[in-house]
Amino acid sequence: MIENDHDHDKGLEHDLKVLAQRTGRRQILQLMAGASLMPLVGCGVGTEGLGGEGLIAEDGLASCAVIPEETQGPYPGDGSNGPNALTLSGIVRSDIRTSIAGATGTAAGIVLTLKLTLVNTRQSCAPLSGYAIYLWQCDRDGKYSMYNIPNQNYLRGVQATGSDGTVTFTTIFPGCYAGRVPHLHFEIYPSLAKATSASNKLKTSQLAFPLDVCKTVYSSTGYSVSQTNLSRVSFATDMVFRDGTSLQMASVTGSNTAGYLATLPVGISV
Repeated sequence: MIENDHDHDKGLEHDLKVLAQRTGRRQILQLMAGASLMPLVGCGVGTEGLGGEGLIAEDGLASCAVIPEETQGPYPGDGSNGPNALTLSGIVRSDIRTSIAGATGTAAGIVLTLKLTLVNTRQSCAPLSGYAIYLWQCDRDGKYSMYNIPNQNYLRGVQATGSDGTVTFTTIFPGCYAGRVPHLHFEIYPSLAKATSASNKLKTSQLAFPLDVCKTVYSSTGYSVSQTNLSRVSFATDMVFRDGTSLQMASVTGSNTAGYLATLPVGISV
């Protein structure tokens, strides 16, 4: 298991390996989003030059574009790199703040309700029902269960999308560790039955948060480590989001006392 603060440096190296593979495609997507050509790209028309991704709705809404593929990072817990949380008893759940399968512990932090809506970009953003989404994140100190905290498995969970394509997780607002802006990781699977191994996943991506919200959260008790780390990073220096966040920036409402609600439409091409 990985147990020291230098492990995040390994994570940054891992993220850098995939950056060059994504940058060109996403920069083109951003140019399309701001160009007058946008209405000409229909939701059923592929963009071969972008690897078959980047489908845009006729109304030009970013919500109907395929969300970028991102690195899973070094702490996925999906069996591809060490432990596999997907096989744990109780991993299918909405509240991911506590550990499961015999492990005891609860992640402290400001409550965050996360709502993801999975849609099919090939069918005018029709909701995708019955798919599975695996979510994982760091705690308020920027550490990951099963790796930096090997005796815990909290802040990891799986849910199936409902008839409206949505899943809702109850978690905590994630911390910020050195070199990365605050984020959440998720993988998409064709069904709960398939959500047992990374070899079955359809998509891996990440979700970003507005930095003004992060600064407000980190001003509260318990997030001092994250407050310091956030002051040293920006989207311009983040190796995952520095090429844009238009399809991955969550809409966030709430407060430190009442908690926060974050929503994001997630488009895939199936």
